[in-house]
Amino acid sequence: MNERKPTGLPDKIYGDILNRILEGEYKEGERLPTEHALAERFETSRPTVREALARLRADGIIVTRHGSGTTVARRPDPDVRRFAPLETLSDIRRCYDFRIVTESGAAELAAQMAEADDIAAIQHAWDELERIIETQGIGAKDDFAFHLAIARASKNQFFITMMSFIEEQIVFSMNLSRNLSLVKTLERQRLVQAEHLAVLEAIRRKDAAAAGQAMRLHLEHARDRMFGS
Repeated sequence: MNERKPTGLPDKIYGDILNRILEGEYKEGERLPTEHALAERFETSRPTVREALARLRADGIIVTRHGSGTTVARRPDPDVRRFAPLETLSDIRRCYDFRIVTESGAAELAAQMAEADDIAAIQHAWDELERIIETQGIGAKDDFAFHLAIARASKNQFFITMMSFIEEQIVFSMNLSRNLSLVKTLERQRLVQAEHLAVLEAIRRKDAAAAGQAMRLHLEHARDRMFGS
């Protein structure tokens, strides 16, 4: 993913507010300063502030309710700042949202269409991810290979093309996610691998509904581990 460059004051306001949420200055459930107060702080207009707040709202980080103002809905993992610029988070979240829809469908179809060679390829990719955990590597490319093997097992070239077309964005988000797991606990890495295994086993059983649900849960959990649930 090409790093998104700040384009002006809305980006600066977005990053400043998000950083304060990550630092705990603005806590979950607490109200943000008013648009007027933020406009004064940044010496800008309220429409400019609204643009930044709209992005935070679209990311699910803040919520605005009539009569109660704007409050912090969730706090992303503070460690994201170590591995990615804050202004890229909106794009990463949208990539996850897109993948939840498409890859759950690919997994469901893979459970119906996969042949022995396809299942072996998915198993091989899972085995490589096991080796990555043992060697304390990152394995973003190996993670992508696992997901691509499932797309190929669907026997539908549109899933394969979609994965290939946004490979850069997917690997970028996987690299961030796996770096975050690496600085947490081995248990978290094992949890991710167990989620992968649930998808593999459902495909092996030819249980389409279970495969689709397992993939959906895996990607939702990956998104929520990064952005907060």
